[in-house]
Amino acid sequence: MRYSKIRKYDVANGPGVRVTLFVTGCTHNCEGCFNKDLQNFSSGDLWTDESKEEILSYLSNEVVVGMNLLGGEPLEQTMDNSLLDLLKKSKELYPNKDIWIWSGDILEDILNDKKKLELLSYTDVLIDGTFDISKRNIKLKYRGSENQRVLDVKKSIEAREPIFYEEIV
Repeated sequence: MRYSKIRKYDVANGPGVRVTLFVTGCTHNCEGCFNKDLQNFSSGDLWTDESKEEILSYLSNEVVVGMNLLGGEPLEQTMDNSLLDLLKKSKELYPNKDIWIWSGDILEDILNDKKKLELLSYTDVLIDGTFDISKRNIKLKYRGSENQRVLDVKKSIEAREPIFYEEIV
């Protein structure tokens, strides 16, 4: 896995103070993508144990309420177990800190993909759907276009259908 940056204190993506990881690599190629430079799977830095420890140390701060995964495309990081290992360790060490993922994939497709579903099973909130420039709306909370949804992952997986995250509805 490769990544572009780690934000120690992020208040722009998700509620509260959060740690954010921007992975590289995405095949969605959305028109108007705000992170077009992160679509190349070869860009950014190689993920290491030190990278993982850096994020885990940032999560230990009591001010930090959770972690965000953006990109690129987090759910396309299944070639190795780097992201899965990070998610597992984060939940083990900090079970009360939520994890949010922004993905161009939609929940209905993720539910039928074993590797992506495993990644998702360690998260709490999913913002799903590709960015659609024709549905762009800068007034939306946590998403850029009206086709994207903010979903409660645990409830959605259990119901096997999209269940909206209550704070956003």
